Amino acid sequence: MKKILLSGVAVFAMGGAASAGVCPGVTVEDSMGVAAGAFPQQYELAEFQSLGDCTVEFAANPAIGDLNARIRGNGDLPALADRLPSEPLVVAPYNSIGIYGGTLDALSNATEAGTSDFMSTRHVNLVRYSDDLTTIVPNIAKSWEWNDDFTQLTFHLREGHKWSDGAPFTAEDVKFWYDNLATDTNVREKPKDYVLVGGEVMDVVVVNPTTVQFNLPSPKPGLLSHFANHYAQGFQPKHFLGQFHPDINADADAHAQSMGFENGYAAIKGYYGNSDWMDTPTPMLAHPDLVAGLPADTVPTLESHIITAETTEGRHLVANPYFFQVDTAGNQLPYINEQDELFVGDSEVRLLKLVNSEVDYKSQSLSLDYAPLLLENQEKGNFIVDLKPQIALDTFSFNVTSENPAKREVFGDLRFRQAMSVAMNRDEINEVVFFGLGTPQQYIAFSPTPSFVSEETEQSYAQYDPEMAKALLDEIGVVDTDGDGMRELPNGEKLVLDMQVAAQGGSVKLVELVGQNWRNIGIDNTVKEITTDEYRSAASSNQLDVTFYAKSQPLAVILGISELFQPPFDNYFNHTSGMLWGQYVDTDGASGVKPPQWVYDMMGKIDEFQSATAGSDESNKLGKELVDLVVDNLMFVGSVKAVAPIYHSNNLKNFEEFKTWSYAYYRAYPYRPTQWYLEE
Repeated sequence: MKKILLSGVAVFAMGGAASAGVCPGVTVEDSMGVAAGAFPQQYELAEFQSLGDCTVEFAANPAIGDLNARIRGNGDLPALADRLPSEPLVVAPYNSIGIYGGTLDALSNATEAGTSDFMSTRHVNLVRYSDDLTTIVPNIAKSWEWNDDFTQLTFHLREGHKWSDGAPFTAEDVKFWYDNLATDTNVREKPKDYVLVGGEVMDVVVVNPTTVQFNLPSPKPGLLSHFANHYAQGFQPKHFLGQFHPDINADADAHAQSMGFENGYAAIKGYYGNSDWMDTPTPMLAHPDLVAGLPADTVPTLESHIITAETTEGRHLVANPYFFQVDTAGNQLPYINEQDELFVGDSEVRLLKLVNSEVDYKSQSLSLDYAPLLLENQEKGNFIVDLKPQIALDTFSFNVTSENPAKREVFGDLRFRQAMSVAMNRDEINEVVFFGLGTPQQYIAFSPTPSFVSEETEQSYAQYDPEMAKALLDEIGVVDTDGDGMRELPNGEKLVLDMQVAAQGGSVKLVELVGQNWRNIGIDNTVKEITTDEYRSAASSNQLDVTFYAKSQPLAVILGISELFQPPFDNYFNHTSGMLWGQYVDTDGASGVKPPQWVYDMMGKIDEFQSATAGSDESNKLGKELVDLVVDNLMFVGSVKAVAPIYHSNNLKNFEEFKTWSYAYYRAYPYRPTQWYLEE
């Protein structure tokens, strides 16, 4: 390695022949004669230098020392050569080599609401999907391989990779995440389905500091896809969180108590929470009385930015001085120095801030309702609004485990759900709510529609037929007994559906229109907009008559995650229903309500589907059977699959148009926000 000084910035040349020239600043737009690597838009260091017959010279952000000084718990900053891995990931920017500086302004709804689009701008995982949404590429891991029967997945990590506080990142951090957090019932009462294979735990083995193996109890080819698209990162800092874990540190409880926590596990939850969500409040918000005595404000990260301030009004982050990516000219990423996240709960205020150009990027919680005003103001406001197809489908469900026995019986009757589906005028919804840009369809769980699903299945009970709806309701005894034009329950009780909706989950206008469709067949209802937190709390505590939220996942996600096919049919943050069925399954019948047999059939079928090789005849057969169970039982009622806005400032450069408006591939993650930069 040789040290060079350019423009006052220390630059390090690593690897390559002594006679080779300096590597050019290759971009996706201009390859400068350098051939593509094994994976699109990125290279491993040795690969890039070989293809370019050149030497990469590494340069640091001139402001990184000042940024590092704002990360509590970090020591003095060593030289760049001691911060980068010996095998950094080399990223080809889309259009141009960026410039350092600036603050990315983001907008969320609340501490744990409407935050995922912002979190995706700094996200990393072992691998990711490229922007073609098809190709899995290296990220934290530099490579991987499967054994022949998909029961062993081996990841190879980067030599010399470090956490944001400078501590080494190794295979031990992967094993710690799995054994001591994800599957430790003291941290998480019940492991998430995505860390299990057919309901069983994996065996994670540290082969050496840069090699870790996942040994599976049965085949699950989609495990790799899970790590590529999911927010749950397959690693956590053992050196930091391990000090509070009794299995790692015999003095963990005493150590945690000296800082004011009840015990070690309480300290872990104070820093890490009890989920994999990156927006779990830090001690700055959750335990402000303890912050002065804690070793750091937040958990060390491998992400591009780290939180340095948090209040109930927002968060502030600075660039990670140990980030593992560089551009093709050798500049350490990210280019953007800081990120600022503002919490605004009112949807109209959020819209006003977008119109006033106070935000650099936003997609989540933007429905098509906002598009006309945003499009009208984009030239004056110096921003762009792209309308992109949604993966998730606005979907309704009825509370089949309602605390009201009469409602539970009616909602649990398939004929009621069929009636409510055909009572929906999806063509009208498409025109009024989605400006004719959508496609009416039934909920099938998968999106986009895979080849094993027929159009007939996709349109099952999606036709508009109010007379059929009325006949089905008559058949089950939901009739108007008092002559007021609205139907009662079979026992004579009033039936008024309490429809509470969070704008983050879908269009309020759509719910209002469907509410009118249902009143037209005699089903009374009220529509009320509430906050996302209120909605999630009410849904998870089994208080809602009707749940409404966008729902569906692409095949790539379903290969790794079973949640759409196991009660309550999603996670807390999305569209759940049948809460007491889920409780019964989770407790092996100790509490809750036993689900019908079709639910157990579906749970078994998803395990079989995930064990098969995607695209094979067996996989397609199992997939069709799975979809048939979903559609034939109509637990969820689909509406219209449409488009939604993605907003970004013209000052935000290297911004590639997204292929979809979706959470499925973790929003901005495939489009490499670490190479975004701001040009004022």
